[in-house]
Amino acid sequence: MSAKIHNMAVIHSKAEIGEGVEIGPYAVIGENVRIGGGSKIGPHAVIEGWTEIGSNCDIGPSVVIGTPPQDIGYKGQRAFVKVGDNNVLREFVTVHRASKEDGYTTVGNNNFIMAYSHIAHDCKLGNNIIIANYAGISGHVEIGDRTVISGLVGIHQFVRIGTMCMIGGMSRILRDIVPYVITEGHTATPRGLNAIGLRRNGVDSQTRTEIKKAYKLLFRSDLTTEQALERIRTEVKDTPEIREFVKFVEGSKRGIARPESLIEEETEE
Repeated sequence: MSAKIHNMAVIHSKAEIGEGVEIGPYAVIGENVRIGGGSKIGPHAVIEGWTEIGSNCDIGPSVVIGTPPQDIGYKGQRAFVKVGDNNVLREFVTVHRASKEDGYTTVGNNNFIMAYSHIAHDCKLGNNIIIANYAGISGHVEIGDRTVISGLVGIHQFVRIGTMCMIGGMSRILRDIVPYVITEGHTATPRGLNAIGLRRNGVDSQTRTEIKKAYKLLFRSDLTTEQALERIRTEVKDTPEIREFVKFVEGSKRGIARPESLIEEETEE
């Protein structure tokens, strides 16, 4: 099936448009853009730079993808955006290209990104993520699979958010958010495990029990982070989920968000 391109769309002759793509009126598609088969590009959308859109994506009206990063150090060098398959980007979503030469801003597969959300340069989003309206995701942020970001959330640059997290609306995220937790507040802190999310994503009851043990050792004890990790390694059953939990904490460079009762203690270490 050939592409359906509105006669008022502006498509560069060198852009690569897949089979069955639909492009609405006044959309602008740049020279180095590739759009996978079955994707829909809404009216007034702008896709430029070195951008690849996967198959069966729904790019809404006035979405802007691949424009230069909001980084004063960027001087026009080649940098990329890669959006995977089966993504929905609603009205006025913006996704900027990376800030370094040959770098990537990446969005995985099966994500739902609601209106007016912003994904800045060099971000790395996984799969099956939901981002609600007006969320602002700063540069170099990483978001794990099956996480939910509520509306009006602001995420500081270089923050990492683990898999299957739930971030409450209007939260300010300054530190890394460990996997499987509910986090909210200004500044955001963990409020408990994302039990509903874990169940909905097929995590069995025994594994959920082990995750709860790890959470309690890390956040509901008088242990330091290193002491808690050591006890998790020796006392909690070794599962892929627990290994991911431990690896995430070990790999934190900004430090992890802590419950309010532990923030002062953690700062003094």
